[in-house]
Amino acid sequence: MQPSAGPALPHTRARSVHWISTAALLGAVIGAAALVQPADASPHASQATPRPAPDPKAATYPLDCAGAPVDVVSRVSADLDQDGRPETVVVVHCPVQAGTPPTGVFVLTAGAAPGSAPRIVATLVDPAEQRSITGFGIQGRTIRATVLGYSSDTTPRCCPDQKRAYTWQWRAGRYYATPGALANSV
Repeated sequence: MQPSAGPALPHTRARSVHWISTAALLGAVIGAAALVQPADASPHASQATPRPAPDPKAATYPLDCAGAPVDVVSRVSADLDQDGRPETVVVVHCPVQAGTPPTGVFVLTAGAAPGSAPRIVATLVDPAEQRSITGFGIQGRTIRATVLGYSSDTTPRCCPDQKRAYTWQWRAGRYYATPGALANSV
């Protein structure tokens, strides 16, 4: 190593004040770069804009209500299959003046094209089964309902005489029903 050709220059020695000022300047540059974003960027640019849940009043149901509109009795929405889009679970039946109309429970998803009607992706309770629904809701990603039914064809349709709690969960590409114990009197 060769000795330097002259006296040590004062500006070539690194002192703590030099390191602190360099770190502060570097921090300011990194902070400014983090704040500068494209005009169309959002604070959560990596997250997709949440989509609204399907509107059950815009869907078409497999119920023949003799020209009357289908009554939407109850609805709940959640992302049940964890695809980032909410589904709407809906309880519907035909309007009646007396008795207990057959009820259907359907899972809706958004239509294929923007602005198109929601579509049914699953039937949890088919109206043809002549059932009624109470205690309907979602807990986490589990759909829960109490299904009321009839022990025979001679049981008056006003008065269901059987009751069973059900849960439905999305697994392996479909909704699986888990029935509870059958209660023989409502």
